[in-house]
Amino acid sequence: MKLAKFAVALAFAALVTACGPTKPGNVDAKRLTAASGNGDWMSVGRTYDEQRFSPLTKIDTKNVGTLGLAWYHEFDTDRGQEATPVVVDGVMYTTTAWSKVYAFDAKTGEQKWAFDPKVDGSKGFDACCDVVNRGVAVWKGRVYFGTLDGRLIALDAATGKPVWSTQTTDNSQPYTITGAPRIIKDKVMIGNGGAEYGVRGYLSAYDAGTGKMAWRFYTTPNAKGEPDGAASDKIMKEKAGATWFGEGWKETGGGGTVWDSMAYDPDLDILYVGVGNGSPWNRLKRSDGKGDNLFLSSILALKPDTGAYVWHYQTTPGESWDYTATQHIILADLTVGGAPRKVLMQAPKNGFFYVLDRATGELLSANNYIPVTWATGIDPKTGRPIENPAARYEKAPSLQFPGPLGGHNWHPMSFSPKTGLVYIPAQLDPFAYTNEKDYKHRQGAWNLGTDFLANAFPSDKAALAGLKSMFKGQLIAWDPVAGKARWTVQHPYFWNAGIMSTAGGLVFQGDGVGEFVAYDAANGTKLWSYKTENGVVAAPSTYEIDGQQYVALMVGYGGGAPVSASAVLRDRPRLPGRLMVFKLGGKAVAKPYDIPVVPNLDLAGVTSAGDVKAGFALFHNNCQVCHGPSASGAFLPDLKKSQMLLSADAFKSVVIDGALKANGMASFARFLTPKDAEDIRAYVITEARSAQAGVPPAKTQGVK
Repeated sequence: MKLAKFAVALAFAALVTACGPTKPGNVDAKRLTAASGNGDWMSVGRTYDEQRFSPLTKIDTKNVGTLGLAWYHEFDTDRGQEATPVVVDGVMYTTTAWSKVYAFDAKTGEQKWAFDPKVDGSKGFDACCDVVNRGVAVWKGRVYFGTLDGRLIALDAATGKPVWSTQTTDNSQPYTITGAPRIIKDKVMIGNGGAEYGVRGYLSAYDAGTGKMAWRFYTTPNAKGEPDGAASDKIMKEKAGATWFGEGWKETGGGGTVWDSMAYDPDLDILYVGVGNGSPWNRLKRSDGKGDNLFLSSILALKPDTGAYVWHYQTTPGESWDYTATQHIILADLTVGGAPRKVLMQAPKNGFFYVLDRATGELLSANNYIPVTWATGIDPKTGRPIENPAARYEKAPSLQFPGPLGGHNWHPMSFSPKTGLVYIPAQLDPFAYTNEKDYKHRQGAWNLGTDFLANAFPSDKAALAGLKSMFKGQLIAWDPVAGKARWTVQHPYFWNAGIMSTAGGLVFQGDGVGEFVAYDAANGTKLWSYKTENGVVAAPSTYEIDGQQYVALMVGYGGGAPVSASAVLRDRPRLPGRLMVFKLGGKAVAKPYDIPVVPNLDLAGVTSAGDVKAGFALFHNNCQVCHGPSASGAFLPDLKKSQMLLSADAFKSVVIDGALKANGMASFARFLTPKDAEDIRAYVITEARSAQAGVPPAKTQGVK
């Protein structure tokens, strides 16, 4: 009898094993490489090729109009939401601002667990572009993610309990992590950010089981001219080191952070990573105006086992405009010139769409996907841009398209094998690049070598309206073989969202206005929309459970553009982030947002002994990145409506004494004196009065 029971137990165990994985988060290389044949979304890019295309067809062009809300969850933060939800075996994993992680029942929305890494709020000072996080990697029963303060953490997928944590950065330096890790052959790949402040970029690989570092590849040379004992040593000595000049880059580390994009080809066994901008931006200050500065603004091909160099392609040699190549990388098989090619595709910030042979790095084509002024084209023989000499702003200011926000920023694009098109969340953004003549490196501050004073908003209403009209958002359906757009959707707002395409003939994208839309992938016709109210910047994912297809989206407006230029783009209050999940016939109703009305300050009798002219310069060199040009900021606290403006002591307590450092507003005592702070206050008071002209002050205050 015991034998019979044992046999039954064995048979049951075998059946369970045959039917599928028995523990949460059980992803391995076999499942991930075969992801095109299942209904899960097992990594942020869905598959190693990062196409962000789903083979699911239950939701299609004919029935998408009946899509409705299935469930939603509201988070405890009103900062930007950039993660793509990952779904494995009915469980959804996602991250929110401040590097928090959540797991939900993907069918019902029931929260299974949450984990808060408790990032110190003052670390928000080091985040150039909001305290965001782009998602997790799931692998063999664990959930991996990076934190804003540079940790890489492994959690138990079933419980959310920490398994291990390792510090990947030097915490005395202004490094951050906002990107999602990728896992290849039991190694967790993670980069970091911080180039604007002055750091040296690198990519690291850690053992998924133990958290021990396996290898590191530096993207800029060692300032001391010494080997690092790293995977990059050989190529730095042979090729990259000789492309750097002068001393400026040695103060900052040179930049070149690997803060987002990665892709992997299992057949070629090559990992592809995108490398960011220089530090400082201005090559004149960084490298005496000379040299390509490898591997800034480059696509790097590496061996995932060792980090060994395979090849590179530099999209912007001698980069001087914040033209990163960290934008989304997609791998695909295309017919180019009548022959099948294994290609890599990228639309980096510089405005050109690149198609490369991913085995060799050979340039196959490069055409501008938006209007570009810094270069007239890409030389097909050398692969180098044909630069407009006026774009180098060493001797005179230079207004260029695109600006530092790029023709395409971090927002993921998507490739549909069905249509053969790449769907790009593109944008038009001008910027006046101006050489900062008195530039000096400031540890822990923005170090650009570019004078931001030239980008203060004009006071003339007509001029301001003209400036606003130059900022545009687009969804471009790009034919990578023909090298041209097949169709384009003009967005009502500049800073739009990431994209997903499906075998149901659909393209999904949100926007900053607060709308989630499904388009016909063939022609761009708008087929369905849902008012999210809060703006969207993240890319959606889709999955299937019990024969029902779902579409998941992180809702929450934020990131670089809203933080740095909100008034040019759109004035809007911050609203709590949400995870919203849709299905055909969904009937759930989201609670309406309580949208606060921020009253004007009563400035009657408010004075300052500060120097308004000096405050203007100090503000734009220290404050505008977060609070907007000309104190326009409405996304991060609008200083024109902040009560601390009413009192010199209150203003000093925040700006100099760090009273709000836990909220991300660190003390500026390293960079400003109390007199400087009062000069800034005097300037902001004048901007507040101008903004209130003709508008009676509010009877009550209470603005935090």
